[in-house]
Amino acid sequence: MATILSPSARLSSSTTAQKPPQIPPPPKTHLPIPPHKPLLTTALTAAIAATTILTTAGPSLADPAQTYHIYYGTAASAANYGGYGGNSDKKASAEYIYDVPDGWKERLVSKVEKGTNGTDSEFYNPKKRTEKEYLTFLAGFRQLAPKDMVLNNLALSDVDLQDLISGADSVKSEEKKDEDGQLYYVYEIDGIGKHSLIKVTCAKNKLYAHFVNAPTPEWNKDEETLRHLHDSFKTVGSF
Repeated sequence: MATILSPSARLSSSTTAQKPPQIPPPPKTHLPIPPHKPLLTTALTAAIAATTILTTAGPSLADPAQTYHIYYGTAASAANYGGYGGNSDKKASAEYIYDVPDGWKERLVSKVEKGTNGTDSEFYNPKKRTEKEYLTFLAGFRQLAPKDMVLNNLALSDVDLQDLISGADSVKSEEKKDEDGQLYYVYEIDGIGKHSLIKVTCAKNKLYAHFVNAPTPEWNKDEETLRHLHDSFKTVGSF
């Protein structure tokens, strides 16, 4: 005979078969800022500060305390060369001027040297004797020849200049005029282990050539000072 389940039995069976209700997960909440976040901010600030220091322009290669004095050159001929220590007023009779760094020494030019290659004045750095500036002049020039010709003529009486030009990596030249309209040829020679700046002009029926020479290591270190010397040369007086 069939067994009739009681209502309680049916309820029990039905309850067992159903899945329990799903409890929804708690809503996500924003996590609090971890306590080490300020350390990251501090590190970022330090990195920015370090980058600023590294990208800030460094100090000039030239000595900021470097001072100069003006040299007054008379371009006297060998025949009229009055020796050293004369009492003449060089400033009043000067035909050219250029700046000399304080502390540089003057090399006294002999009459023979003045008569053969026209060297009129020379100064050098006592700490680096091959770092120097000097001026030569030649009489009988009423005006400047073409730039290339002038440089080649200068090299004829200067063996070191010949060698520098022949082995140069580059030779640049240009024309410039000063505030008085005086024309100058400007040369820059980047040679093997040596750099040279030359400035040439004609006045008073003479050709003046101002040289600034330095070995490459000194050039790389003192370029700003050496260019200052180069730019400072000019002729003066009535022409």
